[in-house]
Amino acid sequence: MAKKLRMVGRSVLFVAIALVTLLSGVWGALALWYKLPGGVAWRTLGGTIWALVVIALAVFAISRRSWLPLGVYALMYTLLLLWWASIAPSNHRIWSDDVARMLTGTVQGSVVTLDNVRNFNWRSDTDYDARWETRHYDLDRLASADAVLSYWGSKAIAHAMISFGFDDGSHVVFSVEIRKKRGEQYSSIGGFFRQFETILVAADERDIIRVRTNVRGEDDYLYPLRMDKPIMRALFLSYVQAANTLSTKPAFYNTITSNCTTIVYRMARQIDPGLPWDMRLLLTGYLPEYLYKVGALDRSVPVEQLRQRGRITDRAKNAAPDEDFSKAIRTGS
Repeated sequence: MAKKLRMVGRSVLFVAIALVTLLSGVWGALALWYKLPGGVAWRTLGGTIWALVVIALAVFAISRRSWLPLGVYALMYTLLLLWWASIAPSNHRIWSDDVARMLTGTVQGSVVTLDNVRNFNWRSDTDYDARWETRHYDLDRLASADAVLSYWGSKAIAHAMISFGFDDGSHVVFSVEIRKKRGEQYSSIGGFFRQFETILVAADERDIIRVRTNVRGEDDYLYPLRMDKPIMRALFLSYVQAANTLSTKPAFYNTITSNCTTIVYRMARQIDPGLPWDMRLLLTGYLPEYLYKVGALDRSVPVEQLRQRGRITDRAKNAAPDEDFSKAIRTGS
């Protein structure tokens, strides 16, 4: 019996070591492919060599029944992690035009001044009039907050933004986004491997919503949030603080831990520590159900009715150039 238990124990240990080696080996190859300096050729070579060495060590360990390759691999992986830890984010790269400027804000009494509010006029992803503006917002006139979700494929994945409205009809949208370098394409896998920095964009609704619905073909929904004005005000100021922090302390974007929803959740937790964690904060396409659950949406009607009422894609596409865009997307909601 004892012999059988030892055999089972060895088998479990072998499987565990093999699984850890496999997962860490794949992670190491991808880390080198995404972040090794020197262009695609060097990155491909580095990732390939790493994978071949890991395979060779595994074959040697199994064929010779030796623990030596495990020690060699542990040393290799330690060196890899030390290199990985040395990779620092930066605000000084050649950025895409739409994320070229960092948002900053100052607060004087109830008035917030935002520098570098984006107000592009988009005709296509490569054809636009770039405009960056300084705008002033009186928080005493803050009237509403809306969650805006933009879908581009899977029902489970959406980009989440918060739009703040004022009693004069103006709106400003805050959006946590990847900061792409010029010519760079978005990659959800790259978001796990420090490919992108994080930027907090403040933009006019006609810019940041319309580019998604009218130019990129995304499907957008707007959900009015049930939020007391003091909390609304605190959330607005949290965005300003986060923007100012990012302007001096750059940070990497992470697809899971530091994305458009998790950063907002962390800010909201500072205001309401009792706000529960939920998997729908990662599967952002289901964020309306989470907001409904915590009472942030109108619960007098089913959430599906809120979704149907909140779809603004067609309204955005049909809004005339000289029409009040914010009013147009809310007509009939």
